[in-house]
Amino acid sequence: MSELVWFVAHTRPRCEKKLADFCQREGFSVTMPLYRSVKKYRGKKVVFEKPLFPGYVFLRLVPEDRRKVYYSDYIANLLDVVEQDVFEEQLNDILLAVESESEIEVLLAPTIQPGCRVRIKSGPLRGVEGDVQNRQGQCQVLLRLDFIGQAAAVKVEATQLELI
Repeated sequence: MSELVWFVAHTRPRCEKKLADFCQREGFSVTMPLYRSVKKYRGKKVVFEKPLFPGYVFLRLVPEDRRKVYYSDYIANLLDVVEQDVFEEQLNDILLAVESESEIEVLLAPTIQPGCRVRIKSGPLRGVEGDVQNRQGQCQVLLRLDFIGQAAAVKVEATQLELI
């Protein structure tokens, strides 16, 4: 039996959840990080869960099953992930950040500048690595998913960061 391999499904517009549902019904392992978006309509608050990476769903499949994903009407392309370990580590870091639901704002330590590679040394994101994007009263650490060229920005206290 073949080993499970990561694939990135590039979906048709606004079809991420439909593809995820299709793949789950087919018995495929699906990962789709979601975030909460709150909208106000005539005095009512409505909470939506939206894909963190619009247009992408992450699948773990036996390579022989890749054709079955195309049976859905929701997929534009299924991309091979070359560096499986790096992809899985980056995806796990992003999932940890989404699950923590924490956003902390503080000044950066003077030695930490935009572009520096850092590791979060405490809190719910301990061990996660990223790049400092911004240093204007707040620190945003980018958690990248290099394969699709996108990132999720997480705000973290400077005391929680160490240079690597």
